[in-house]
Amino acid sequence: MSYGDQGSGGYGAQPPGGGYGQQPPSSGGYGQQPGYGQQPPSGGGYGQQPPSSGGYGQQPPSGYTQDPYGQQPPSGAYGQQPGYGYAQQPGYGYPQSRPTNGMAVASLVLGILAVTIACGITSIPGAIVGHMAMSRIKQTGEEGQGMAVAGLVTSYIAIVAWIIAWILFWGPILAFFGLAAAVETGSRY
Repeated sequence: MSYGDQGSGGYGAQPPGGGYGQQPPSSGGYGQQPGYGQQPPSGGGYGQQPPSSGGYGQQPPSGYTQDPYGQQPPSGAYGQQPGYGYAQQPGYGYPQSRPTNGMAVASLVLGILAVTIACGITSIPGAIVGHMAMSRIKQTGEEGQGMAVAGLVTSYIAIVAWIIAWILFWGPILAFFGLAAAVETGSRY
């Protein structure tokens, strides 16, 4: 027995029905496809429309109307899931932001200038504009109450600082002139 002997079977013999890689001669089975030019058996399959009406490209039966372009449900915008959150009324969205009061901004700027650079010169106008801004914000409901309060606080701090500075600077000078005047009038007697 040699290695090339494939006679009666055994180890290394050819399988019955042909060589390796050939399909068995049965008709139909798992994994078999029709040959070139042959039609697959009818009865439905992938890519075929069912025999009932209503496939793509056909008119719907009478009495049934649907938008062929896929109408959105009446619940709202894209991506909104029904049943979650709250129902949004048509025409409503995010609330409009209220405008900021310009006098509140001016009061804050004048108060900061009075404390830092202007040496208190802008403190009294900052306090006046701050009070005007507060009253207008109460009337109109505008934004900027915090800025108006900050402008009032910085303006009043500058006013108090100026009063203390005047007392500390001019007090001794006025006291000196008052004592000098008293001494001068007292020596005449």
